[in-house]
Amino acid sequence: MSRCYEVVWGVVVSVHISSFTLTVHCTVAYLLQSICCFSGDRMKNTSFHRISFEFTAQFLPPVYILVFIIGLVANGWGLNSLLHKWKKLKIINVSVLNLGLADILYLLTLPFLVVYYFKKRKWIFGDAFCKITRFCFNLNLYGSIGFLTCISVYRYLAIVHPVRVMGRLTLTHSVGISVMVWFLVSVQSLPDMFYSKTFGNNTEKCFDTTSDIYVDDYIKYSLGWTFTGFCIPLLITLGCYGHVIVVLCRTNTTDKVLKQKSFKLLFIVILLFSVCYIPYHVLKNLNLWSRVLQNQKICREWSNGVYIAHQISRGLVCLNSALNPLVYLHGNEDIPAQLRRRLQQARQMFSRPPPTNSVGVPMAQITDGGYRTC
Repeated sequence: MSRCYEVVWGVVVSVHISSFTLTVHCTVAYLLQSICCFSGDRMKNTSFHRISFEFTAQFLPPVYILVFIIGLVANGWGLNSLLHKWKKLKIINVSVLNLGLADILYLLTLPFLVVYYFKKRKWIFGDAFCKITRFCFNLNLYGSIGFLTCISVYRYLAIVHPVRVMGRLTLTHSVGISVMVWFLVSVQSLPDMFYSKTFGNNTEKCFDTTSDIYVDDYIKYSLGWTFTGFCIPLLITLGCYGHVIVVLCRTNTTDKVLKQKSFKLLFIVILLFSVCYIPYHVLKNLNLWSRVLQNQKICREWSNGVYIAHQISRGLVCLNSALNPLVYLHGNEDIPAQLRRRLQQARQMFSRPPPTNSVGVPMAQITDGGYRTC
């Protein structure tokens, strides 16, 4: 069994190699873990030692740093482009704008979580800020799902009911819908702040859910939250795009550009749900269930694999803040052109030789008083 755990641990650690192999390695690690535990149950009825929580401290900080850099640059660029064209803002762009704001809100909390895990899970910013940090994560997660659902509904109305419904919607309606999304997400996220994020007098921990004492109640809240905040929006999104695909395929007169844009947006939404949202919600509730069973001393053997898989899903779900800007690229055709132009300007700036005066001395070495000496 020790050899079996060595194989599992080696595969799990390899998730740091690249983002492309992340999902594959994680799946292999989880399968190997399950096989090892199953074999152990068959061979010997003994309890297994828990995998160290150090895995979380090793895995999440690099992911958070990567997401923080990419997400902040991409969302900042996208929001800046939208705000520069505020007077020409379309109905669907209001949801895109709020999607970016939700990402920025969460990204600003990532440096504190990186410090937390680098300090070996010691939270030094206080219990109140711990709850605020987790609250921002929930706002980002379910706000992103909500605004992606709004974007899907707008796309559905624009293609299936362009005159009867979409023609009557105004910018004011879109702003009102966005305010309602923020309100519903905040109401759903608020109860999470009342669950203890620490254990006893130990305020150095900052749990993403709650301590084991309250996990029996928390799993009920989590399941209800998953249904209302994830399952219902997912069904709405699938229904909208399913109908859109049928209409686009049946109508031969539909503009090819419109078809391409619709299929691209569908691909982005499928990517976000399949990579970020579905694994997180499934594994989060499985991990909570395993903790409930552990409190009852039942099935402790397989909880290790579920715990590791859940930590990996936490890394994947935060990728939504780096992937959401793909919606900007889809909705604003000027952004890719601006990006190419800026990159070309940057290359020219670094490749251009410094200007010289008539005697060939670089201008950077000349001051108002003559030549600069070192």
